[in-house]
Amino acid sequence: MNKGLNKFSSEVRERAARLVQEHRGEYPSLWAAIESIAPKIGCVPQTLSDWVKRYEVYSGQREGLSSSERKHLKALQREVKELRRANDILKTASAFFDLAGSTADSRIEGLHRPTPRHLWGRADLQRFADYPTVLQASRSPTTRPGAGV
Repeated sequence: MNKGLNKFSSEVRERAARLVQEHRGEYPSLWAAIESIAPKIGCVPQTLSDWVKRYEVYSGQREGLSSSERKHLKALQREVKELRRANDILKTASAFFDLAGSTADSRIEGLHRPTPRHLWGRADLQRFADYPTVLQASRSPTTRPGAGV
């Protein structure tokens, strides 16, 4: 929409729409009235039709949103979109920090530190002395390099 090229003032548009409304009964249809009045104003019939529709919305004869209501609705829709995006970011961050903080939680202490399946020597036992571990013997003596039976 070219706002700078609009050669009709709002008063002219409103007066033209009222003129169509006043002379509507003299013509078989609304479009016939618009086609008759548009050349007198100096605009094309489609433009005058748009003005008439807008005038009917403002006067309450037709359902719809005025331009100020439409601007307000668009601003609210933008705000909702931004808030939803921020909500998604916060949910993701919350989930991340919940997982990061869960290692300090005493109820699920072993969640991020799995106990080893096989312990090979005393050094391994000392490192995992704080954790309850089930010691298992290795089934295959060749699983550890240099191990012999």
